[in-house]
Amino acid sequence: MTGYARALRDLLRLPLFRLLAVNLAIGVCAAVLMLGGLLALNPHGLRDLIMADRAPLVAAGLLLFGLVVTFGSVAMGAAIMAIGRDDGRGGKKHSAAVPVHVYAAPSVRRLEMPALRMSS
Repeated sequence: MTGYARALRDLLRLPLFRLLAVNLAIGVCAAVLMLGGLLALNPHGLRDLIMADRAPLVAAGLLLFGLVVTFGSVAMGAAIMAIGRDDGRGGKKHSAAVPVHVYAAPSVRRLEMPALRMSS
């Protein structure tokens, strides 16, 4: 086994890295589906605009890159935020909300300052 394959295998053993990799793959699939849907439906002539370009693959690739960054980030962020949620499978629910008792302090009277007059 090469050093690269061993390093990749060691990385995939880490639960957090595996979670992020799986959710990135989900985001990439969603981005490819979104690009396919946009090209199939041709909203506002987007497909026509891409195909009219001198290099339509570059335009589609740049659009796909933006969609992968967006959907991949959303999927990974949602996975990270859902780590502490109790979903009925034995996880713990960590609540950030802690009840705090607040008491009103007596009001303080404002002191009125006399108006300053400028002598001319």
